[in-house]
This record gives sequence, structure tokens and C-alpha cells, in this order.
Amino acid sequence: MRLSVAQIQSSVAKGRGFTLVELITVMVIVGILAVAVLPRFFDKNIFDARGFHDQVISTVRYAQKVAIAKHRFVCVDVASDNIKVTYDSTPPSSAHTAITACPGGVDLTSPDGKSTFVITSPSVDVTLGAVNFYFDALGKPSAGTTITVSSSDTITIEAETGYVH
Repeated sequence: MRLSVAQIQSSVAKGRGFTLVELITVMVIVGILAVAVLPRFFDKNIFDARGFHDQVISTVRYAQKVAIAKHRFVCVDVASDNIKVTYDSTPPSSAHTAITACPGGVDLTSPDGKSTFVITSPSVDVTLGAVNFYFDALGKPSAGTTITVSSSDTITIEAETGYVH
């Protein structure tokens, strides 16, 4: 059977566009997503808290890397609204020397080298559990530590390896 040009154009024209059922289905799905997802986009505190959580992890990992690179004790002082990183300016007599308390010392500069390395909580809703610890010259922490961010998220520093998660 041979089709004419008009029949081919007619069958192609019928295949264009969407049916009413398809349009309504898409509108229902978009409506459900709007109700479930959009309120999260307007609550900036959730994004700030998660971003600060990730920034705290990065800061602790950076402190450990600096301890290894500089072969110094690096102290991490966690207050309720900020974290400050300092290092001891004198090298340890041995890589395995332990200290009883964080000596403080020289303020560590930020990775860009322009300012003191302090990160501050983005809002009053994001708080930290105060704790102080240090990394020795081999990157091992003074003790296994847990940092609490906003009473729901915890960051753990393993005692033996210094792994931060």
C-alpha cells in the first residue's frame, strides 16, 4: 500500500504536541515538587549549617597537614562560634614528643597567606561544642575528639590516625 503526501503529513501532524493527560500529569508532579522542595531553598540556615560543617572538617584536615609539613605542633582551638588554628614555633625534640597542653604560639595564616586562620560561624543558629586539641609533628591528634556542630552534626577525629569524618 502506497501512502500519499497528504496522508503522511496528516499522520505526522497527529504525533505532535502533548495530550491533556500528559500535561496534567506533569503539572501535578511539578506541584508536588514545589510543595516539598521549595521551602528548603528559602531556609538559608540549613545551607549555612551544612557549609560550616564542611568548612570545619576542611579546617581540621588542613591543620593536620600543616603539622606534618611544618613538623610542628598545630593547635586547634574550638570555641562556641569560631575555630582558630595556631602552631608552635619551636620544633619538637623528637617526632614522638608529646605535650600536655596546647602551647599556642604563632597564628596560622589562611591558605592564601593573607590573614589569620580563623573560621567563624555564619549565624547564631550554628554553634560549636568547645574543645581544644593539637596535632603532633606526625599528624597524630592529642586525643580522639568529637566536635559538635549545631547539636545535630558531629565531626570525629580518630585518635590513632587523625582521620577526620
